[in-house]
Amino acid sequence: WRVFMKVRDLIKHWDESAGAPLSVETYTMRLPLHDAARVRALAEMYPRRALPDIITDLLHAARDDVEASLPYQQGTRVIAEDDQGDPIYEDTGPAARFRQLSSRYAEALREQSES
Repeated sequence: WRVFMKVRDLIKHWDESAGAPLSVETYTMRLPLHDAARVRALAEMYPRRALPDIITDLLHAARDDVEASLPYQQGTRVIAEDDQGDPIYEDTGPAARFRQLSSRYAEALREQSES
């Protein structure tokens, strides 16, 4: 269910049509003036993308970049072996914690949207 996207991939994404399931929750924020102007400029440049879609895509890409930069921390438990038979250890660092929390919140949001 995950597609990683880099910020540099957004232009191609905005030139195409895309739609993903949306959370029932909404988030309201105030952007600094310069950021708001830049988001509006992108919306004008890519009129097939609504302003909230552009903000969502930017947030998605930035979140993926943050997740990719979270460090792996090797645990003590072997969870698999690679092609050469070497052990692969569980990740016990912030990347694993982020994935765990993301899954928990995704499940809660799915349940909320079904009720």
